[in-house]
Amino acid sequence: MPNEDAVLSALLASSNRVTAADIPALIDEAGRKLGLSGAQVYLADLQQARLTPLVHPAPETPSPIEPNEPNETSKPIGPSEPIQIEGSMAGLAYRTQRTQRSRDDCTAWVPMIDGVERVGVLRVTAPCFEDALLESCAALSGLATLLVMAKASHDELVVDRTRSRTMTTQAELLWAFVPPRTIGTDDVTSTAILEPAYEAGGDAFDHSLGDGVLHLALLDAMGHDLASGGASAVALGASRATRRAGGTLADIATTIDTTLSEWIPDRLLTAVIARLDIATGQFTWINCGHPPPLLIREGHVVPQAMEFPAHLPLGLGLGQAAAPDEHHIRLQPGDRVLLYSDGVTEARTSDGSLFGEQRLADSVIRSMASGNAPPETLRRLVRNLHEHHRLHDDATIMLVRWHPH
Repeated sequence: MPNEDAVLSALLASSNRVTAADIPALIDEAGRKLGLSGAQVYLADLQQARLTPLVHPAPETPSPIEPNEPNETSKPIGPSEPIQIEGSMAGLAYRTQRTQRSRDDCTAWVPMIDGVERVGVLRVTAPCFEDALLESCAALSGLATLLVMAKASHDELVVDRTRSRTMTTQAELLWAFVPPRTIGTDDVTSTAILEPAYEAGGDAFDHSLGDGVLHLALLDAMGHDLASGGASAVALGASRATRRAGGTLADIATTIDTTLSEWIPDRLLTAVIARLDIATGQFTWINCGHPPPLLIREGHVVPQAMEFPAHLPLGLGLGQAAAPDEHHIRLQPGDRVLLYSDGVTEARTSDGSLFGEQRLADSVIRSMASGNAPPETLRRLVRNLHEHHRLHDDATIMLVRWHPH
C-alpha cells in the first residue's frame, strides 16, 4: 500500500484541473489506496440543518450503508441522500467536530473543518479502523476540505449541494460580500449567523484577522429589499477600504455615512464596528444606533458593561458632526461578546411574545455551559428561534470568544 504522503500528494496533483464533480471519485480512490473500502464527502447546507453528499447527478454504485440515527435502527441511507444534522452519527461528528465511529466499527464520520469553519463530514468505511488508519482518514478529510473550498467560490455543484432552495437577489448580493461564518486562531474565535439565509435583505456581518487584531462589524440597513442589501454591501466595502487604508473606527463610520448619503440616499444603517487586540484583550467599539453588545463572563451577562449612548444611524449625511465615541473594555480570558441585530430580539411566538434580549442571552449561556463551541452555540440558537418564533426582520448574531492559550 502506498504511504500516506504519496497518496495525498498524488490526490493534490490530480485535483488542479478538475471540477467539483470530479472530486468525489478522486477522494474515494485516494481513500482506497490508504486501506479504506470507500470515502464520500458530505457538505453542510447554508442553514446547517442537513449534510448532502457531494456526488455527480448521475447514479452511482451503492456504497455500504448504516442507520441514520446513532442510537436506534432506522431506514438506511443511500449514497446520494441527505442526512439530517440532528439525530444522526454524521451530524454528531459535525456538531462536536470529533470523529464518530459506528457500533460495528466499519464506518466512521470525520469532520471537515476549514480553519475553524465547519464544512461537512467525510464518510469512510473499512473492515475495521485502527488508530493509524483513523489518522490517515483525518489527513484525507483535511485535504478533501481544501479541495472543496478551492472550488466553492466558482463551482455550481458545491453551491447546489450547500443550498436547499432558491435565494433572493438581495440575499445573493449579501452572501457574496460576507466572509466565512467562523474564523479564529488559538486565541480567539468569531462566529456569525445571518437569517433568514435565503431571503436576507438588510443585515450583514464582517470579521477578519490582521496584525494581532480581530476586526468586527455588524450592520443592519433599513428595509428588506434589494436597496437594503445594496446599502449593507456598500457599507461593507466602505468599511474594508477605510480599515485597510489605516482608518480608525470613527473613520470607518464616517466613510460609510458619507458613501450611503451620496450613493444610496434615504437608506439608514445601524452598526456596531469594533476591534479586539488579541494579545491584551482590549475590546474597542463604536455604536451607531444599534442594540448594545452583551458581555458574557463566567456564565452570566455583566449588567450594563457595554451600554453607552449610541451615535446616530449612518446614512444621514452628518458631514462635520461629531464622530462616534469609541468605547473600551478589557476582556478576561474566556469572555464572550455577543452582538446582534434587533431582528433577533423582535422575533415573536405564535401568541405574540417577543424573543427578547434575556432569552437570547440565556440561550447562549445554556449552550456554552453544555460545552458547545461558539459555532454550535449559534446554530442551536437559530434552530430554536425558527422552531418557536417567527422572524419579522433579518436576524444576525455574532459571538466572539477570547481564549488566549
